[in-house]
Amino acid sequence: MKKFMNSVETILQESLDGFAAAHADLVTLGENRAFVRRATLKPGKVALVSGGGSGHEPLHAGFVGHGMLDAACPGQVFTSPTPDQMLAAAAAVDTGAGVLFIVKNYEGDVMNFDMAREMAPGEVASVLTNDDVAVDNSTWSAGRRGVAGTLVVEKMVGAAAEEGRGLVALQALGERINGATRSMGVALTSCTVPAAGGPTFALGPDEIEMGVGIHGEPGRRRRDMAPADVLAAEMMEAIAAELGEDPGEVLLLVNGLGGTPSMELYVMYHAARRLLEARGLRVARSLVGTLVTSLDMAGCSLTVTRLDRELIALWDAPVATVALRWGM
Repeated sequence: MKKFMNSVETILQESLDGFAAAHADLVTLGENRAFVRRATLKPGKVALVSGGGSGHEPLHAGFVGHGMLDAACPGQVFTSPTPDQMLAAAAAVDTGAGVLFIVKNYEGDVMNFDMAREMAPGEVASVLTNDDVAVDNSTWSAGRRGVAGTLVVEKMVGAAAEEGRGLVALQALGERINGATRSMGVALTSCTVPAAGGPTFALGPDEIEMGVGIHGEPGRRRRDMAPADVLAAEMMEAIAAELGEDPGEVLLLVNGLGGTPSMELYVMYHAARRLLEARGLRVARSLVGTLVTSLDMAGCSLTVTRLDRELIALWDAPVATVALRWGM
């Protein structure tokens, strides 16, 4: 294993310190590095808080800022943050309008965010993301996993929060966006967790994992490597089966899992876009990048969100975070 680190024990702390120092105009670290929050809060706005195990960067800390999250709680690598972290984050960013937790559907995240919500003294609601169509249950989840569609929920709900919408309305919006969003991933290689010191799973020289999870969880099946068009078609078939065949406008997100060059991500975008258009779906908005990762895994995921005029406006609204910035 070759990684830029001083020790397994300090890699997360040193990474958070570096992140906060490099982006001090946008974010600041909470006490004991329990959370990352916006450098400047907006009084009277519903606060959005998310989080999860580290190793998925820039999710979630990279999406803290104007138009997205107010705070993000980082756990250890692939390990949920604690309820104490979530409570501290909520207290730090609640300016009186309440707090909305955005939670990926993994057992540890769900349990700890639920505990924090129940213990919080203020008004707190939650939205659960479960956009992964690959499997109905997985190693770490009861029900479908929350993956790159979480970014879409955070962006659109974040824009609505900046407009001044209330907690109940934002929770309903988040649930609607999640319901309109479907994702699937594929791994060409395993990821390597620093504490483990080796690959999470083994693939043969010509094998890939179709439907992989963002922690290296098993997907639908192992299969032989194939051209990009073939892989995109298998992923899009599963996504389209969930979204339905009605024509309309969609957002297409092609997300790198950590070890895939941009050149290859755009090849997958080209393939996925043509497949959507062949189904009568117009790609009205696009995003391609390494945004919701699994450490150093080579692979990508495809995410499709059905759009209407409201969701397009929320996607287009200004955002200023480390990982996403436009309109400002």
